[in-house]
Amino acid sequence: MARLKVTQTRSAIGGKQNQRDTLRTLGLKRIGDVVVKEDRPEIRGMVRTVTHLVAVEEVE
Repeated sequence: MARLKVTQTRSAIGGKQNQRDTLRTLGLKRIGDVVVKEDRPEIRGMVRTVTHLVAVEEVE
């Protein structure tokens, strides 16, 4: 199964509460943090919520 590498590229300061909560749920706390998650619809939805704050790559 494919995996997604999610990197936080921008700060959540000034963002909406649900965006900050989504970053924390993904496991991202600060700029430059990287997490690798399974490519599932739930994760895709979370990434879509904070797409302007993160960079996403597919890894194997």
